Amino acid sequence: MAFSPGDFPGACSSTCPPARPVPPFPPLRVGRDGDRLRRALRRRRRAIAAGLAVAAAALAVGGTEAQASRAAPPPEVKPSPAAVRTVSAPVRIADAATVRLLRPGDRVDVVAAERAGPPRLVAAGARVAAVPPAEQDARDGGALVVLSVPRDTARELVGAGTTARLAVTLC
Repeated sequence: MAFSPGDFPGACSSTCPPARPVPPFPPLRVGRDGDRLRRALRRRRRAIAAGLAVAAAALAVGGTEAQASRAAPPPEVKPSPAAVRTVSAPVRIADAATVRLLRPGDRVDVVAAERAGPPRLVAAGARVAAVPPAEQDARDGGALVVLSVPRDTARELVGAGTTARLAVTLC
């Protein structure tokens, strides 16, 4: 079915201007300003992350090789003083009832009572690391306790334990 201009009275008459081509214009971007900011921040974060990754890789690879190429000796790795100097020392205390009062984490002073002289302080402020269960056949009546002490103090405790009876006082 074909239509003629007279079928639609207001459609196009002789008073209509002639058709013109649409002029070129830039595309309209409505409501996209927030996207532009987000994209800029995302690009910036990616650039910073890439730069940090490159720097970390350079330090990881070049750090040890750079020292070797300069003929410098590698640095000495010293463990922390607390890790090296603190040891666990098992000590037999003369009074088993006193040992039953101790709990791991308590601080004690260890006193050596010798027959020939006055009592002397062997370890001050030693931390109780463990209290093993009581032995059923303890012949000398003492009880064992594990103390965390400096290495030098551990040597003194061992020496004092062979010549004197040891006692503890809670700090």
